[in-house]
Amino acid sequence: MTLLDVAREADVSRATASLVIRKSPLVGAETRRRVEDAIQRLGYVYNMGAARMRAQRSHTIGVVVPNLTNPFFAELLSGIESTLDSANMVVLLANSRELLDRQETMIRRMREHGVDGLIVCPAAGSDAALLNRAADWALPLVQALRHVSLEEGDYAGADYGGGMRQAVDYLASLGHERIVFVVGGAIHSAYEERVQGFQLAMRAHGFNYENIIELPFQLSRAAEAARLLFERPEPPTAAICFNDVVALGLSGGLYDLGISVGTDFSIIGFDNVAEADMMRPKLTSISTGPVEIGEIAARLLLNRIADPGRPYERVVNKTGLVIRQSCGPVRRTSRA
Repeated sequence: MTLLDVAREADVSRATASLVIRKSPLVGAETRRRVEDAIQRLGYVYNMGAARMRAQRSHTIGVVVPNLTNPFFAELLSGIESTLDSANMVVLLANSRELLDRQETMIRRMREHGVDGLIVCPAAGSDAALLNRAADWALPLVQALRHVSLEEGDYAGADYGGGMRQAVDYLASLGHERIVFVVGGAIHSAYEERVQGFQLAMRAHGFNYENIIELPFQLSRAAEAARLLFERPEPPTAAICFNDVVALGLSGGLYDLGISVGTDFSIIGFDNVAEADMMRPKLTSISTGPVEIGEIAARLLLNRIADPGRPYERVVNKTGLVIRQSCGPVRRTSRA
């Protein structure tokens, strides 16, 4: 069954039938309906491979993220897909698992499958060679959430430093001074920007900006390690967590220690994933807007595909503090 058969069945030209299949807005509603009905009756299947050879486009985009178990990346992906859907493009998704060799393999395979571009959240340890290879291949690439260069390449991310300032300012307004930043996971640009933001905000208030402690990134191990917060000469009264996953693990560990979150101890997460509202007590968190970042990254990539020579664009999403139940005034009458 060919496109010419469809055109004859619908009593239109082959060119018109082709426009309908490619979802062109130039075709009227009645003509579109006739062609779609003909396709349905005849069982015609559009040969995407042949179309790709003609147009030198696959209408697919490769997306590589480092951790699919974190709900944050699911929200990022929904933003990417919603924007690419409107451009009649589909996503090929891969999980690098923070492994450079695996990231390299996934990108190479996607290139072999002819993707029109890439959106990559670089695995820890990535460097500017990632951008250089893509440029050598003439393959458009957008960095999302993390970057490997401050000057080169398109980038969509969040104001991590501003988010840290909002978190520290809020806890300070509740009387907290002994605030700890709880980190976990691999080191990358987003990690470094959050640490720097925490230190700057703490110094601005005259607090100890070296209160940084690393907990295991896995939920169960983070919970078990919660006691480490209090093995200090001056235990903290509040914690800002690297992300909501770490906050969830820490909250569980404090519960096991008999410490009430929101009353005895305050916690702020980072990213404000949907699960933050499902925790008990509900988690106060810094919203980075993963859906919006995904939409921005997809738009940047579409712009780059349409105009490969355009100047690089870097879009940094503003953050916002979402106040829930996990923070309360410092209890000065007792130590944690």
